[in-house]
Amino acid sequence: MRIPGKNPAKTTKMRRERGALDMRRTDLAMEARELWQERAGQAAELPGVQAEERERAGMPVTVVRVLDKTGERALGKPRGTYITLTLEGVETRADGAFPRAVEAVAAELGALLEQVDLDRGPVLVAGLGNRAITPDAIGPRVHDCTLVTRHLVGRMPEQFGHLRPVASVAAEVMGSTGLESRELVASVCQSIRPCCVIAVDALASRSLGRLCRTVQLADTGISPGSGVGNHRAALDQESLGVPVLAVGVPTVVEGATLAADLLGADRLPQSAPGRDILVTPRDIDRQVADLSKILGYGISMALQPGLGLEELELLLS
Repeated sequence: MRIPGKNPAKTTKMRRERGALDMRRTDLAMEARELWQERAGQAAELPGVQAEERERAGMPVTVVRVLDKTGERALGKPRGTYITLTLEGVETRADGAFPRAVEAVAAELGALLEQVDLDRGPVLVAGLGNRAITPDAIGPRVHDCTLVTRHLVGRMPEQFGHLRPVASVAAEVMGSTGLESRELVASVCQSIRPCCVIAVDALASRSLGRLCRTVQLADTGISPGSGVGNHRAALDQESLGVPVLAVGVPTVVEGATLAADLLGADRLPQSAPGRDILVTPRDIDRQVADLSKILGYGISMALQPGLGLEELELLLS
């Protein structure tokens, strides 16, 4: 489980500097902004941060931009753009919710990809996490749902030359591979020279209401292990040499954060019980399966804008 960020040590320092916000931990920039406003007053202006709300395919979208060091200190997030999609109707499998969610993810990710020179090489999708632990299995399962085309474009250009070359890897935890996630992804980057990396992982939220109902996309890279307080080497442009876009879904709430949220407290002692407890929905298996398909299809549609949902389902079935 990870938090988007450029440098684990820097992210930890920013968290210490923001004081009481540390007591209710979240990986979502939108929630970090909410916590700041709750502490300072809803009418207070948050320096160094811009926010806007809109819709995409009928799904609510919140965009938070951290502009400078003042904003970094206020939110404990590195400078960059954080887009949060609220996937209404997905949890209940409402009619039309799945295609709208895929469309929204594809469109928002496509907007971030406009920052990247996609003609420089293939795109590498890296699914981070632990397949054996369901709340942390988002990354590996999105890898399973991503359309990979690099081998087809290279070997059969007459039939598949119109597709963008995409490679994918499930960069699982060190306990399974003996390798840091960054070591594995960096090795692949050295081999195939991608134009960018799309890193996918599970996140933590402050709110039960956002578990498995939101998707955060960011252009700031990702720091493996931060989500569970186990900082690992960062995956970002500085470490990999290419832009790194992060896609994450909150699947857990820290026990102490949940207690503080329910009690309306903005401070709990660092030694408060619940720091090592993570709460997740009862039907997490089903929700992770649904969300992994939404993210995998959304990423694939963003990278292959000429393909529709029916074509993707045919190619990935």
